[in-house]
Amino acid sequence: MTLASPALLDTDILSAVMRGNPSATVQARSYLEVHRQFTFSVITRYEVLRGLLAKDAKRQLTAFDQLCASSRVLPITDEIVVQAAALYADLCRRGELINDADILIAATALAHGLVMVTNNESHFRRIRNLQIENWLA
Repeated sequence: MTLASPALLDTDILSAVMRGNPSATVQARSYLEVHRQFTFSVITRYEVLRGLLAKDAKRQLTAFDQLCASSRVLPITDEIVVQAAALYADLCRRGELINDADILIAATALAHGLVMVTNNESHFRRIRNLQIENWLA
């Protein structure tokens, strides 16, 4: 990864970091040395939170709350909604649709000029002009 580039972490990467995946952890430490905090979408916050609440994972919920407090959690703004709608239309026309959550996360990265860090390359590579890195590859 180009450490000089600020990045948006997708749910799968954030989850891997939280689980202590060795590859993700090494990349995360290097990233934090430069950028000091993670950035992710409020959609990612929702996806992680719903999974932890469904499992009643109290210890992980506490750790995730602490992680969110020290991270930059980007909201869904009107600019992001407009960008996401344009992405949806483009993907639909090309017959390469992905789920709405991924479209909103990609639109967030594009709107903020961030590299998308994901293991879900098959979906995110469909988004034009989106830079992608994979900390699990």
